[in-house]
Amino acid sequence: MSQPSARRERGEAIFKEVFGREPRPGSYPEFLQLTVDHLFGEIWARPHLSVEERELVALTAVALARTDWELRGHIGAALNLGMSREKVIEVIIQLAYYGGWPVANNGLRVAQEVFAELDEAAGKDADHDQ
Repeated sequence: MSQPSARRERGEAIFKEVFGREPRPGSYPEFLQLTVDHLFGEIWARPHLSVEERELVALTAVALARTDWELRGHIGAALNLGMSREKVIEVIIQLAYYGGWPVANNGLRVAQEVFAELDEAAGKDADHDQ
């Protein structure tokens, strides 16, 4: 196990790479600390899988669990890491066979919402720049 400060720094760096932002403290700062230190600083930092591969695993897991809040975040993370919208959709479609049609239907709905929000934000930014 690595030193706490090194684990925290590594976890913060990986979190920022995945989500494109710094971790934000919410209502449960202790839980965020565990997430950054252990999940990102230890688990996501392990060898043999790239960050992109780990993101596909995470995206699949949260889609199967039908945790919409986390799914929204991991769809955004996948896009942030350079995955195409088509790849995200294909992952979700494949889950229909492994997790059931309702899982895929829910995942596709959430993806459509995330894509629409991103398109709207990009449109507002483009309008603001003119």
